[in-house]
Amino acid sequence: PDTGKDLYRRSMYTFWKRTVTPPAMATFDAPSRETCIVKRPRTNTPLQALALLNDVTYVEAARKLAERMLDQRDQSAAARIQYAMRLVLAREASEHELPVLLNALQRSQKRFQNDPKAAQQLLSVGESHQKKEHDAAELAACTVVASLILNLDESINRE
Repeated sequence: PDTGKDLYRRSMYTFWKRTVTPPAMATFDAPSRETCIVKRPRTNTPLQALALLNDVTYVEAARKLAERMLDQRDQSAAARIQYAMRLVLAREASEHELPVLLNALQRSQKRFQNDPKAAQQLLSVGESHQKKEHDAAELAACTVVASLILNLDESINRE
């Protein structure tokens, strides 16, 4: 990984060794590049879910989305969640999804208010700097919700 402004360069700049697929790409069924393929296989494994929930790249992406949610000042929690859904999925949360996400936000916020150390631990993941203007517990709770949104099947897979 690079640093500074090049921290988030796309994987198309990843150096590939001829015989070794990058581990993150192998987890998501990247071809070996020994032969051309027309269509990649589509799988869903526990290892992929663990990577999407815990890999530094994805945790940082969730935190950055959470910062954008909190930048929507004077908005309700529901409006912030709808904003994140529009950014990620180009649609609003359904009447079934919104209460689930709001409940997750409230539970996470309560947890991080009671355990500020856990909030700081989550927010310290990765190289990018967090915005200090946001309350740590609120940002950590929004990071959890942003991670949920980014890990929806609809966010990950092209249908």
